[in-house]
Amino acid sequence: QVQLVESGGGLVQPGGSLRLSCATSRGVFQLATMNWHRQAPGKERELVGSVTRGGTTNFADSVKGRFTISRDNAKNTIYLQMDSLKPEDTAVYYCNIWLGGHGYWGQGTQVTVSS
Repeated sequence: QVQLVESGGGLVQPGGSLRLSCATSRGVFQLATMNWHRQAPGKERELVGSVTRGGTTNFADSVKGRFTISRDNAKNTIYLQMDSLKPEDTAVYYCNIWLGGHGYWGQGTQVTVSS
């Protein structure tokens, strides 16, 4: 069974930073590209960024230059470093992996950017 466990969300002021983590098992971690998505209230879920098995990253235009993704192969964990946060970054953030045409998702972690 594929399990993804996110952590690290919380309340932060505009301009602040947060780091989210997504842990999974080693067998899963090595299989495919891993993704971060987010869903704000009343909006559709959107792709924030991705990291391939080789460490190549891609980001949505809305977060480019502010967010980075890294992977720790020893800990089977990926991280989403979010800097210069804006109120519009407020959302539930999910990590995700696609295996055999099936999407697996974590439970999500809430990020709230507010003064």
